[in-house]
Amino acid sequence: MSPNFIHDDFVLQTETAKILYHCHAKDQPIIDYHCHLPPEDLAENRQFENLTEIWLEGDHYKWRAMRANGVAEHYCTGDATPYDKFLAWARTVPQTIRNPLYHWTHLELKRYFDIDDLLNEQSAPAIWEACNAKLQEDRLRPHGITERFKVEAIGTTDDPADDLAYHKKMKASDMATRVYPAYRPDAALVVDDPTTFNAYADRLGLAADQDTGTYRGFCEALHKRHDYFHALGSRLSDHGLSACHATFASEATVSSIFDRARAGKAASAEEKEQFATAIMVLSGQLDAAKGWVKQLHVGALRNTNTRKFKQLGRDTGFDSIADTMQAETLRAYLDHLDQEDTLPKTIIYNLNPRDNYLFASMTGNFQDGSVAGKMQFGSGWWYLDQKEAMEWQINALSNIGLLSRFVGMLTDSRSFLSYPRHEYFRRILCNILGNDIEDGLIPRDMELLGKMVEDICYQNAKTYFQFPA
Repeated sequence: MSPNFIHDDFVLQTETAKILYHCHAKDQPIIDYHCHLPPEDLAENRQFENLTEIWLEGDHYKWRAMRANGVAEHYCTGDATPYDKFLAWARTVPQTIRNPLYHWTHLELKRYFDIDDLLNEQSAPAIWEACNAKLQEDRLRPHGITERFKVEAIGTTDDPADDLAYHKKMKASDMATRVYPAYRPDAALVVDDPTTFNAYADRLGLAADQDTGTYRGFCEALHKRHDYFHALGSRLSDHGLSACHATFASEATVSSIFDRARAGKAASAEEKEQFATAIMVLSGQLDAAKGWVKQLHVGALRNTNTRKFKQLGRDTGFDSIADTMQAETLRAYLDHLDQEDTLPKTIIYNLNPRDNYLFASMTGNFQDGSVAGKMQFGSGWWYLDQKEAMEWQINALSNIGLLSRFVGMLTDSRSFLSYPRHEYFRRILCNILGNDIEDGLIPRDMELLGKMVEDICYQNAKTYFQFPA
């Protein structure tokens, strides 16, 4: 067992890569513009009682690995004791060699708890005790963690109907890290499920103090909540889509679909596409009017296991990469907004690696010279946020667009222990550039390359998002 698996030059294969990382990337602040951290935990500066609470709670990446290792659901999402859940994870970790979980696990143990030991069944009891003791320190509560990792800004993921009470509390506080909501109206699209849709429309109406009994009233409620998010510092929207919606219809047609859904009649597949397209166009218009950034997370096949979905619900580790055809609908949606001159700054995140060049090339179709890097091919997401896939994304962007204008990495995580993902990305980025320099593919201009690394790690995001102070 090596006590120094995570060492100063982890991932960095050349002396040039080491210089780029240690002198230009390592100490840059973090703008974590997209994550799923609970606003309540941030606002209340949650005290985590044990390692399971902060590390395994809600982490479907780990649950998938545990299930694949023969671990019963009782130890993943069930009512096993916190220690037994942790021990089940510790027994799984040695089996995750070459899975990114192995790197992340040991980066997190090192960076948060100063532990160099490899996690396994034998080391688990001592690691459990050491970590639990340190979790009682203020430096490992949310505010201490964000300060320690120099997290300047966080973007959470929030529904338009959310009251944003915790965001209001944080805005009025003296937190060093600023936390902003991101507007995610996915629930506003489900006219094919009238029971769910009607409950949502009513909740949205209450939040906006707006009658949502008509289509125009529903749209006005979305608009009012967009304004409310903006007042609390939001500068991003977000959408989780299998593919972009691009079936355009008249307002009369969309209004009729809405009326039937409100009356309890489920929309057909085509009608849902028409309605979802209209709401997505409205969202683009609202974002453009306020100078926001639109995020499109495209390409997941969700809730694939019917039995487990009924048993455990969504976001429990039973989603996968979809093989949906993306080019035509993505083009049509972006082009529609562009023709209206309402295409906002946009980040498109791909989940199927076959589509990397498709997405990278599509962003170039809608750059307009108004903002450097207005259209972004987003960082590796979900199944593509590991070393190999981040290299694929960086290479596709480099070959087709401008890597130098890239807004860099995010955690996309529900865990406060995920900030080393930024370090992981930065090491991978510097390693790629270092190898290129050593191979004579780019000049050994450390001023040029150092500035580029600093921009990608921090400055580009700061300039692009324009979060309020």
